[in-house]
Amino acid sequence: MMTAKPPFDQLVRYHGARVWRVCRAVLGPVDADDAWSETFLAALRAYPELPSGADHGAWLATIAYRKAVDAARARERRATPTPDHGDRVSILGQPGTGDDELTDAVRSLPDKQRQAVTLHYLADLPYAQVATELGGTPEAARRAVSDGLRTLRKRLAGPPSGGRP
Repeated sequence: MMTAKPPFDQLVRYHGARVWRVCRAVLGPVDADDAWSETFLAALRAYPELPSGADHGAWLATIAYRKAVDAARARERRATPTPDHGDRVSILGQPGTGDDELTDAVRSLPDKQRQAVTLHYLADLPYAQVATELGGTPEAARRAVSDGLRTLRKRLAGPPSGGRP
């Protein structure tokens, strides 16, 4: 005798706790909710093809276990957050080794000079490309870089030495 399959929402009510326990056992309480939802979404898609005499609880528990294992594997592949070290980066691109005084001095340059110095020296663009990026001529880009460097030298040189204050 063939029995009709129960409505899907009835499976959720009857077996939801079992699915939750499987997901929680594999993943812990934080990620279990997502795996529970993924289990029932996958089951809903496959439910029309499920034979009417199948053990629904075992079928759902198997799906839950596989979804939880997939989630655990995905969690292992995710990037691990690291402490925020601020936005200080050296000229060489090595975080945390930057010269704070130089960084502050570059940031304090007028916009055009800061952008020109950055594009020419840090991005290693020729003056023609700097001009294209900033809108202007290569001569204007060269001048902005030159003015920026002069300003940086003055700021970083400190007070002149040689007997006078």
